[in-house]
Amino acid sequence: MKRAFLISAAALSALTLAACNRQEAATNEANPGQSQPVNAAQDAVGAAVGQVSASTMGANSTDAFVGNAAMSDMYEIEAGKMAQEKGQSADVKAFGKQMVTDHTAMSNEMKAILAKNNMTPPAELDQRRKGMLDNLRAANGADFDRAYIAQQDAAHAEAHTLMTGYAQNGDNAELKALAQKAAPKIQAHHDKVNQIKAGMK
Repeated sequence: MKRAFLISAAALSALTLAACNRQEAATNEANPGQSQPVNAAQDAVGAAVGQVSASTMGANSTDAFVGNAAMSDMYEIEAGKMAQEKGQSADVKAFGKQMVTDHTAMSNEMKAILAKNNMTPPAELDQRRKGMLDNLRAANGADFDRAYIAQQDAAHAEAHTLMTGYAQNGDNAELKALAQKAAPKIQAHHDKVNQIKAGMK
């Protein structure tokens, strides 16, 4: 009960921040996102929501795992494309390119398993991840690099929790094997994120 309350409270906070951000964006078309402090706060709340979701529902429910894993790949691909276009440092651009390549491959592998099991991945991102992409669109210059790497830090921590949790607790053998295979690759991504982040200080 307490965990459910915390998830609800965190989700409400994230949605409230997202609503504030969209309202502010509507009044300032020159800046389609929002202020950097508000965006960073929204991303932080979203990261907390994602970690709780990954370690509870995603680790134990096949439907939740599939939804979260598929949206994680979709987010990584879109964010990676932005990093290649808007990134300032060579490291950020190169990492964005790697994310597009690696997460496209992961997504295709999962789609093949889902097709065999008569399961359908989500067609679009949830509001939390859409908000994260909106925040990246709003950031420019060095602010973009910082926002992207901060999001990547949280996203890969969440994805690793999701994969290791389902690998241990999942009830679909093929998806469990996929999660076991993906976990070390996601950890390697996270290690690279931390390396880039250390170089930005």
